[in-house]
Amino acid sequence: MDKELRVIVSGGGTGGHIFPAVSIANAVKAKRPDAKILFVGALGRMEMQRVPAAGYDIVGLPVRGFIRPLWSPRNIGVALDFFKSKRLARKTLRDFRPDVAVGVGGYASGATLDAASAMGIPCLIQEQNSYAGVTNKHLAKKVDRICVAYDGMERFFPASKIIKTGNPVRQALLETKMTREEAVRSFGLDPSKKTILLVGGSLGARTVNESVMQHLDLVEQSGVQFIWQTGKYYSASIKERMAAHKPLPMLKVMDFISDMGAAYKAADLVISRAGASSISEFCLIGKPVILVPSPNVAEDHQTKNAMALVNKDAALYVKDSEAPDKLLRLAVETVADEARLATLSANVLKLGQKDSADVIADEVLRLAHAE
Repeated sequence: MDKELRVIVSGGGTGGHIFPAVSIANAVKAKRPDAKILFVGALGRMEMQRVPAAGYDIVGLPVRGFIRPLWSPRNIGVALDFFKSKRLARKTLRDFRPDVAVGVGGYASGATLDAASAMGIPCLIQEQNSYAGVTNKHLAKKVDRICVAYDGMERFFPASKIIKTGNPVRQALLETKMTREEAVRSFGLDPSKKTILLVGGSLGARTVNESVMQHLDLVEQSGVQFIWQTGKYYSASIKERMAAHKPLPMLKVMDFISDMGAAYKAADLVISRAGASSISEFCLIGKPVILVPSPNVAEDHQTKNAMALVNKDAALYVKDSEAPDKLLRLAVETVADEARLATLSANVLKLGQKDSADVIADEVLRLAHAE
């Protein structure tokens, strides 16, 4: 314990990468309060705000994703930014002198862990999805440990490096002390009525939003109330469209929900995309959910995430293209079916893996020889 522990954590781009990264950092700090932790992210991405808000320093790289088609002339600039990012990552590593580097996926993670492994720094990556991302598949041969949340990841990674840890989740979701009644009232709604929570990720989901907008008559007549996170990207246009409609007191519309612990506690049923972090949260809190996987992700990995639950009767599934027609009606029918809700809740709870951040933090300390 006499040697100061120094840890690099890299990745981001979405909440699904950032929340696990911060959870791992918090778990390392809980075990080693003396640890110095530095994040490396991508300039202009969400992590550049969210990580400092969580109390950690972050260095930004100009790295970004390749444009499709790959032969686009604009990818020359993307490639140049990647090489510039690798140089900046090497400089950051030389200056910070970490004992270990952790990658959680996302553009910055590739450049940083590439550089770290080349410099002989022990490396660990965490793959949240059931279908491995391009960055982590590229890094797999270079790193020392690969923490995963699903079985069968030997398809993508060397089996000898894999540890099944589950996905770290936002601790605040598990620690909320509110009762359901208090949570429902905090949104200005009626605790005696069934409540459906609709979330499309931190940026929103157009299909989920359209599924509501096209069925405001059903919202009004259902006898159910709704908490609807539209996402900041869609907020202005939805406010404008809602202003043209008569008031709907049973529909609480928000661009972003800061207290997701309260939102989950209030909900009898959740409608969500199938990002890995969200799924891990549902498994730990035992929340019945209808999953609408985003079709706009690499290798359709959200559908694969969703089917891992659906095949165990632990979630319901609606295809994105069918959601505007089917989603809201299925949700209203399901939330009124107590037996169905109980079955979904019991089955999803069986899939939860507790203390994932702690288990990963232990691996980080082992790699750094700082147990």
